[in-house]
Amino acid sequence: MPKVSYCSVFVDDQERALRFYRDVLGFELKHDVPLGEHRWLTLTAPGDPDGAQLVLEPAEHPAVGPFRAALVEDGIPATAFEVDDVAAEAERLTGRGVTVVQPPTPAGPITIAVVDDTCGNLVQLFS
Repeated sequence: MPKVSYCSVFVDDQERALRFYRDVLGFELKHDVPLGEHRWLTLTAPGDPDGAQLVLEPAEHPAVGPFRAALVEDGIPATAFEVDDVAAEAERLTGRGVTVVQPPTPAGPITIAVVDDTCGNLVQLFS
């Protein structure tokens, strides 16, 4: 049976993305391997070092720019993360200077919010 091992998020700047996903959201660094002008950067959920890894992928491929621009223009998140309490997390992130694009909003059995990752993507949070 397959399982999720890696999930890529295309980013404009790997260092800025690392600061956002690690230092602001709270993911933990798993790999930071130099690869020429870029790095193999992966993170895991806090306390889950053997879990699925988020890859901070350089947005170098020509198809990435138009794809991400279309997603952002339509308000579509590039990825989604589960949190314990969306309202509390949105408030915490706002206090850290993160732009909350969509405040916590009930959506059926869950509540969602959308934030800007500062690296060209929207990220959905849900609980």
